[in-house]
Amino acid sequence: MPNILLGDDDEELTQLLQEYLHNHGIQCDCVHDGEAVIQKLKTASNDTSAYDLLVLDIMMPKIDGLSVLRQLPNISDIPVIMLTAKGEEIDRIIGLELGADDYITKPCNPRELLARINAVIKRTNAAASEHTPLPESRLHLDQNQRLCQIDGVELQVTGTEFDLLVALLKQKGEVVSKAWLSEHVLQRELQPFDRSLDVHVSRLRKKLQPFHDEPIKAIRGKGYQLVL
Repeated sequence: MPNILLGDDDEELTQLLQEYLHNHGIQCDCVHDGEAVIQKLKTASNDTSAYDLLVLDIMMPKIDGLSVLRQLPNISDIPVIMLTAKGEEIDRIIGLELGADDYITKPCNPRELLARINAVIKRTNAAASEHTPLPESRLHLDQNQRLCQIDGVELQVTGTEFDLLVALLKQKGEVVSKAWLSEHVLQRELQPFDRSLDVHVSRLRKKLQPFHDEPIKAIRGKGYQLVL
């Protein structure tokens, strides 16, 4: 049974989501402020009951969700789904830029949240088990350890960024459509106003640009092309 941590200060909502997720085969622990989220993750990283995913509200007492995201790389490599207020696009973009894997707006439909959770966990598990040989490149992606190196220098990338690099490297030199990347990496259909994929690619570009002026080309109206 997947084991997730839900951080949200709305206790009524977290109880509802906890019961719904449990009824659909997901163990869910709930905490109600950012400090508790960090403490739970630190404790879990030291035992065998580590969480598979974190669902994190942006607006929380003590430490807000974005501040938790900033601290997360020093604590855990857990995938993250953000909960954001409807219409707060800037929070979603900042969250994705800080390394979140996905987001869902509040008030959220429990069924949609379940689908997003299952998609992220499925992608993470699939990426850990699939080891298709990759073309030769300046990029070296260790699919067992999920480590990324370029010219022998290790790069810190999120789980989603790593999966994007694998997908682009498998089709190196080819233009890969946004729709295909969204479906196969983010595990959902591309929506007209969903900028998640663009933000993930933008983060990768910034990390790769010290090694190449234009490591990932955006081909207008078509998709992305890895040129490293």
